[in-house]
Amino acid sequence: MANNKLAIIGGSGLYDVEDFKNRELISLDTPWGKPSDKILKTKFNNKDVYFLPRHGRGHSISPSNINFRANIDSFKQLGITDIVSVSAVGSLKENLAPGKFVIVDQFIDRTFARKKTFFDDEIVAHVSMAHPTSNGLMNACEEAIKKENIEYQRGGTYVVMEGPQFSTLAESNLYKSWKADVIGMTNMPEAKLAREAEIRYASVSMITDFDCWHPDHASVDVQQIIKVLLENAEKAKNMIKNIIDNFENHIDLNDLTNKCLDVAIITAPDKRTQKTIDKLKTVAGRVLNK
Repeated sequence: MANNKLAIIGGSGLYDVEDFKNRELISLDTPWGKPSDKILKTKFNNKDVYFLPRHGRGHSISPSNINFRANIDSFKQLGITDIVSVSAVGSLKENLAPGKFVIVDQFIDRTFARKKTFFDDEIVAHVSMAHPTSNGLMNACEEAIKKENIEYQRGGTYVVMEGPQFSTLAESNLYKSWKADVIGMTNMPEAKLAREAEIRYASVSMITDFDCWHPDHASVDVQQIIKVLLENAEKAKNMIKNIIDNFENHIDLNDLTNKCLDVAIITAPDKRTQKTIDKLKTVAGRVLNK
């Protein structure tokens, strides 16, 4: 199990934990540009863990402008095998109140202004997204959340909207009619790209507000969201420490993510140029360089 490496993508406050020693900031380049920020490598209980603030330190990158491809390629360069995404979301259900965590297992991708694949030039691949999150990693998240007595729901659908504006009331009611659980702006195309890179992925959503369908939350307010986020921050930090400790106990060697590119690339070998193979070497070198 020594080759398994965990990365956390989330807000910059999540790694402000005094237990994290030996901090090193890693600057990486990728064929897709630079990731959101330098990647923090640190240790907890003698285990390496990597952190990336999705919006950059100080939250300066809009959801539409996150370089998701560079973020995932960077993790693959570092040998990351497992990603836990931690994000703030709005609730689409009465029983999912602010402060509750949801271990998401499905997505509805409503984004339209983002690059969503590594395979958009010459080499075409179609990976399965039927089950976009890793069951083993979700088990690790659930165990970690239970240990902290955090109120949570296992399973749920996350609507990913483009943003950066919040929903109209009509949109919010539409998503609610779809029986979706939460709404946010960041997990797509992150989950799709992680799958293309054969990195196991799980998503923990921290509810900060009811979306505007709720009469008491008709105008979603950033200050109110930040207040709940800060209240959630300590819970999230403890959850992450638990995941670092336990995730290797839950690794599923039969997870479809591990070898999904074996059955995904459709382009004939004689149509693949060396230039494109080189561009994809980090993400897909395992299958392209056979």
